Amino acid sequence: MKIRHWLLMGLLGGLAGCATTTPLEPRELVYATSSEETFREAVELMVEQGYVVRHADLSLGRAEASLARWPEYRLQLQVSEEGSGSRVRVSALKGSQPLPPYLLDPWLVALQHKLGVAP
Repeated sequence: MKIRHWLLMGLLGGLAGCATTTPLEPRELVYATSSEETFREAVELMVEQGYVVRHADLSLGRAEASLARWPEYRLQLQVSEEGSGSRVRVSALKGSQPLPPYLLDPWLVALQHKLGVAP
């Protein structure tokens, strides 16, 4: 009876460990371009950088893409209206682990250049 109890506790503990994930912390930047233009250029930038866009919905302003080579990196993009411009929220995973948000700064700067709004 004790063996089954410990086996069950170990199994439940293992399942609980699988269910806990570190939340994604997005990096945000506001651009002086429309949300539609920003979204289209952001998705195009993903493709240019070798990402395969798995989901993209302009009406929701959301996209998700995976790097087409090892190791697997995934980008999650959200574009929304911000006054007369747009707010971009981007987060990334390497495998199943979230990447620190500051690592996305070069991507946001590349998007800024692509949009023609770099300082």
